[in-house]
Amino acid sequence: MVLLQELSELLQAEDPEERQTITGVSWESYEILLNDLGDSRQYRVTYFDGVIELVSPSRRHERNKTNIGSLLEAYFQERRIRYFPLGSTTFRKPARRGGTEPDESYCIGTEKEFPDLAIEIIVTSGGVDKLEVYKILGVKEVWFFRNNQFEVYILQGENYQQVVKSELLANLDLAILAEYAIAPDPLEAILAFREIVKSSLG
Repeated sequence: MVLLQELSELLQAEDPEERQTITGVSWESYEILLNDLGDSRQYRVTYFDGVIELVSPSRRHERNKTNIGSLLEAYFQERRIRYFPLGSTTFRKPARRGGTEPDESYCIGTEKEFPDLAIEIIVTSGGVDKLEVYKILGVKEVWFFRNNQFEVYILQGENYQQVVKSELLANLDLAILAEYAIAPDPLEAILAFREIVKSSLG
């Protein structure tokens, strides 16, 4: 059993993108850790079947996360798609021993207990298999933003399948979204992206 004191020590990581995986953690200890962290979340916490993953996001990670969220919400607005942003809310299912905090997440159309879309910014690899956790939660689509491009996974039956485009947002060009997500000037990027979306509406 890993004590919360040990978890706290791991949270003192100096590397801004440090990733720590700890095994043998009870669900109760996971919930206590979440409670101790409270709303001041400097860390992303994932739990799957006795394993906790702690990630302290880097500046690049947070910049990409925010840019993607802003661009995606601009897309929803221009195309009049009803959306409910849930951000990095902690989603969990105690009975299935799984919980995580997406970088960004959205319900589309109507608000639900769990998001339809979860987005993960990948800077460092390894750790808990996030798709296994999202499968427990029943999230329809998971996008990984890795090496400045999107990888899209759709839940089909009991497993995720990688596909080339989103089913939830079939008209969204993810290559263009990725291009503007890493643009040096976020304001110019979102203004230009809005114009592209408007022009695609005819």
